Amino acid sequence: MTESAPGGEQGSGGFAASMSLLTSLLSRPLDPGYEAAARRREAEGAPRRTVGGVALLVLLAVGLGAVTVTAAVTLRAPQPAVVQARAVLEEEVRQRSLEVSAAETQLAALDSEIQSLQRAALEASDPELLARLAVDEAVSGAAALEGPGVRVTLADAADAGEGDLDRRVHDSDLRVVVNGLWAAGAEAVTVNGLRVTGLTAIRSAGQAVLVDLVPLSGPYVVEAIGDPDRLATRFAGTAARDHLALLRAAYDIPSSVDSVASLLAPAAAAPTLDRAVPVVAEAEEET
Repeated sequence: MTESAPGGEQGSGGFAASMSLLTSLLSRPLDPGYEAAARRREAEGAPRRTVGGVALLVLLAVGLGAVTVTAAVTLRAPQPAVVQARAVLEEEVRQRSLEVSAAETQLAALDSEIQSLQRAALEASDPELLARLAVDEAVSGAAALEGPGVRVTLADAADAGEGDLDRRVHDSDLRVVVNGLWAAGAEAVTVNGLRVTGLTAIRSAGQAVLVDLVPLSGPYVVEAIGDPDRLATRFAGTAARDHLALLRAAYDIPSSVDSVASLLAPAAAAPTLDRAVPVVAEAEEET
């Protein structure tokens, strides 16, 4: 009890010192160094700042700020020449896109005419070769096919954000599904209406999924022509079915497998001919 008095007095002295410092700050807000400099200027006879001088300084600061803001806005605004050039380029892109679309339509019509002429000529000269050609076209994807089959649908997670890549469908997921359908015995496979063949590439560019350089957007629909019951049963036993279950459980990516009575697999784009061997010479080499 006797030792607490000095401690209490020391605490009272510290509190008084704190109050003294606070009082000093309130009564003399100007830093001592600035105050000394001001007194020195007065002793040297330096003129005091007038109200007009302060007002002029404020106006100058406002003017400089306005000029800076105006310059920034002017620099960010597109120039008329740039806007006009961009409009010209956009119009040129639209025109070229229409020309490409018209050329593709004409090419498809010419291909159909050539195939009709080939079939007519082979039907009269070599029906057996015509039947073999029909089978080869179906296998290679050169001819359109129609029939029952299975439809597998995938979509991004409902709450997937722009940067939430794990909850989005990737090109690797589509490749797993396509390979699973081939393994199940599919006769023809399409992804969002594009025919998949042995030369088709399913890749990604950024967040976009590409099928033969054609960008696709979800939901992704993979269709396979074949016996629906057989396809569904065999597909359920492949690794693709387990992959879909993993996507649903881990990333909330929905998927469904449905049997469809009628599907259409359009013909794939004509492949580029790299080399050719005459049939006669090939037959002579075999003999």
